[in-house]
Amino acid sequence: MDIKQEITNRIIAMLEKGGNESSPMWTGAANGGFPINGKTGAAYRGLNVFLLWGAAMENGYSQNVWMTYKQAADLGGQVRKGEKSVLCAYYSLVKGKDTIQENIEESDATGEPQNKKFSMCKPFYLFNVSQIDGLPESITAEAAKIEFNPIEQAEYLLSASEAVIKHGGNKAFYSPSKDIICLPEREAFTSRENYYATALHELAHWTGHMTRLNRRIANRFGDQAYSREECAADLTSAMLMAYLGLIDATIENHAAYIESWISVLKQDKTAIFTASKHASAAYDFILNKAGIDTAAQVELAE
Repeated sequence: MDIKQEITNRIIAMLEKGGNESSPMWTGAANGGFPINGKTGAAYRGLNVFLLWGAAMENGYSQNVWMTYKQAADLGGQVRKGEKSVLCAYYSLVKGKDTIQENIEESDATGEPQNKKFSMCKPFYLFNVSQIDGLPESITAEAAKIEFNPIEQAEYLLSASEAVIKHGGNKAFYSPSKDIICLPEREAFTSRENYYATALHELAHWTGHMTRLNRRIANRFGDQAYSREECAADLTSAMLMAYLGLIDATIENHAAYIESWISVLKQDKTAIFTASKHASAAYDFILNKAGIDTAAQVELAE
């Protein structure tokens, strides 16, 4: 199985099902927060977040709690007959040939090169707790909603970043040459939530500046590099909005991006992996600037 191609095909299918509408693709699933592992409580990261959100949305799961078949069995649970798992992916270092990504060459004490290790993309499979019988009630119980003021938290993320944000005009964009974010006046947006979704999208672009995460962000509209960067920024915004609890929102004019996403993904099976990697790095950067530690959110592979 070509894991990257299989996962890319699934993302394309999600986009083609509903992504062309000017509405958030993962709104319903994000309402339950980030996907977590039911046995360890660890949050999933990167592309797996969107794969699990997509599966939760498609199947109507009310909880974002997942585990492997073995983990369910270890807890006394049983996956119901006929239930289908969700394909996810993780990377591990292995020795040998015909693997994915760059190789890492080791040296012995003399400095002579030794065996090479490669970073390989490997699959693992998860089931939602809604698909499993016999689990402890502590795992299957609905999580309590956290009381907080999401607007204030969103404002805090923007201010803590120390990004230069100017309001005015009728376009939202980030200028790499001037290193500033430009947004329409807040009142010009159809909702406060949409304002923050758009602002965080542009803040994601801001993280790519050469003095920060150093991504290639100065691209022409319509080319593949531009589409990849827009995809990464959109994923970052979705993750941040889920973190804040602002799930009933979208990036205004969002639909204009989706066709270019689909085009890039169909041509390059690695694009969504790269975009989700950049999105996770941007997400961490923005939250860390706000003094929020993301290091404890570790993706569990098995």
